[in-house]
Amino acid sequence: MIPFAPSVPELGPGARLVPGWLTLDQQAWIVRRFRSWARGPVPIRAAKVRGHKMSVRTVCLGWHWQPYRYTREATDVNGARVLPFPDWMGRLGRRALREAGYPEEEAAGYAPDTALVNHYDDNARMGMHQDKDERSLAPVVSLSVGDACTFRFGNTENRGRPYTDLLLGSGDLFVFGGASRLAYHGVTRVHPGTAPDGCGLDRGRINITMRVTGLDG
Repeated sequence: MIPFAPSVPELGPGARLVPGWLTLDQQAWIVRRFRSWARGPVPIRAAKVRGHKMSVRTVCLGWHWQPYRYTREATDVNGARVLPFPDWMGRLGRRALREAGYPEEEAAGYAPDTALVNHYDDNARMGMHQDKDERSLAPVVSLSVGDACTFRFGNTENRGRPYTDLLLGSGDLFVFGGASRLAYHGVTRVHPGTAPDGCGLDRGRINITMRVTGLDG
């Protein structure tokens, strides 16, 4: 894995991009886990936001996200309880914070309890939004596998400018916390045919976002 270095851009207080953080073998391993998660007990689905299906399909771990709340059971799908949040992912999240330059105390205490695992096909997009359904404002750790995308990272006040468009490639790590935790962000485009050989995907993009819900039960 590539450690944090001063040349890695800080896009705002607490926002860091670490390119190529996951090796190809690690990416392929995650893709295999994703295919298992997507088969159940709660199958991958496109959530409905204000009555409209998202173009991104999601499977959840630990807690089930549905607009705009978390539940243990997928009451908007089939009522089944979601798979538990895996211990290895929590360890990976703590390592991610360390290697993104977060203070050791914060990294060591990072305890994500849910992950939203999103699958993007060639035409999928994600509108500008804030991750604010969590009670905790601990950092969000984002991992990308497969086709590159244009990721728009904005400000905390509104969906418009100022924002920065980044190309997130397969294996990239993006972390946002602190003053950037509630920044608006989205995906404006997926770039088909950019997934590297050996990542486990021929096309499409998988994005894992780890969060701390701050919920009990």
